[in-house]
Amino acid sequence: MTDDRPLEVCFVDIGQGDGSLIVVPGPTPEEDRFLLVDAGEGDNMYRFLRWRFNLQGEHDRTIAFAAVVITHPDSDHYNGFGRIFAERRFSFGAVYHNGIVERAGKDSLGPVAKGENGLSYLTEVVTDLPALRPILENPANNRKLYPGVLRRAADAGAGEIRMLCAEDAHLPGFGIGDRVQIEVLGPVPETGADGRRQLRLFAAKSEPGPTKNGHSIILKLHCGDVSILLGGDLNIPAEEYLLHHYTGRDPSTAEAAEREALVLDARQVFEADFAKACHHGSADFSSLFLRAVNAMATVISSGDSEPHCHPRPDALGAFGKHGRGDRPLIFSTELARSAKEQIKEPKVLRALIEELFSLREQTTDAQARARIQRKIDAALGDLDRSIAVFGMINLRTDGSRAVIAQKLEERRSGTGEEWDIHRFEQDSPGSPLRYRPKHSA
Repeated sequence: MTDDRPLEVCFVDIGQGDGSLIVVPGPTPEEDRFLLVDAGEGDNMYRFLRWRFNLQGEHDRTIAFAAVVITHPDSDHYNGFGRIFAERRFSFGAVYHNGIVERAGKDSLGPVAKGENGLSYLTEVVTDLPALRPILENPANNRKLYPGVLRRAADAGAGEIRMLCAEDAHLPGFGIGDRVQIEVLGPVPETGADGRRQLRLFAAKSEPGPTKNGHSIILKLHCGDVSILLGGDLNIPAEEYLLHHYTGRDPSTAEAAEREALVLDARQVFEADFAKACHHGSADFSSLFLRAVNAMATVISSGDSEPHCHPRPDALGAFGKHGRGDRPLIFSTELARSAKEQIKEPKVLRALIEELFSLREQTTDAQARARIQRKIDAALGDLDRSIAVFGMINLRTDGSRAVIAQKLEERRSGTGEEWDIHRFEQDSPGSPLRYRPKHSA
């Protein structure tokens, strides 16, 4: 790496779901900017942040997040923000969402109408806080998780809460001329007859999942010559829509030459050195889209306790087949967390902690209570550290080189190394990154 402080992306093992911390370097560490993209469903992201910023114990230190991005309203991406927004030691400059906010009633994503093209659209996209307020203030929505999380964001004093989409072009504060630029490639809204934004349905309105997922916020980070794509939970209909939108070509064509031309055109938009796999390694992907991304390394965020068998075997094969270079890399937060059982499965530690809390409340002897409290503190430290270290995939780049690292289960004998590190370098300034494997034929 050069002397320039690197951009860092931490793909946190938050269980089933997604959660990433992005550290954008400033001239000094005190001027770094922090971004959160999703936070999973439970408290893993919260515990990671406690560990990362050394917030164990009581003190007055405050961590300012320049932006929070909730890619879409699936609980395994947003529910973890509830505890984060409630933490008094965090502050938030802006909270961005994809414009879809669930609410009570038969139209759970909002009113639906057919357009002149015969397609169905969500016609009340939530673009800003004034449009969000009626949903948050409607008592009928109190039982809905997502409005509750956005309400906590408002209560936390977030400077702005609004929709982020391709019309923004860049994440505010990370545009042309900044050392780190963050493009916004999706969702791509369309214009209704009333001139307002609308989002097309990717399935029947009785099946909200594909539409929520398909309109995920898509971010593409640029640092020097290095690029990173974060694709939310995109699915086949959404990927085909995006390919058509950005290339003007039909992804359903059977013409081989047309498909090759589409891939080449789409790479001008979506190609990235590193990519977070869409939808946790689901089988719901377009091979054309993977070819357009053409990543050297793909990071999959998935969980141990989930009914989907993520990452799917065909997804793993496709990531390798359509990856760049002779040795495309595939990382998985689930596979990376492989240590002692109590660390591999945080539920074991949580059960121990709950038992210790119960025992402490039943104990009247002061010295015994103090001993139990020390055990509680130690167990909480183990839990924070297990989430922060085992399972996390760490990506760093200064714009001309990059490394991806994951924690080893045990130190390597002889060298004492604690991390498995993969390096990527340029052959010459301005040339594409190349993977530098430790062993090659």
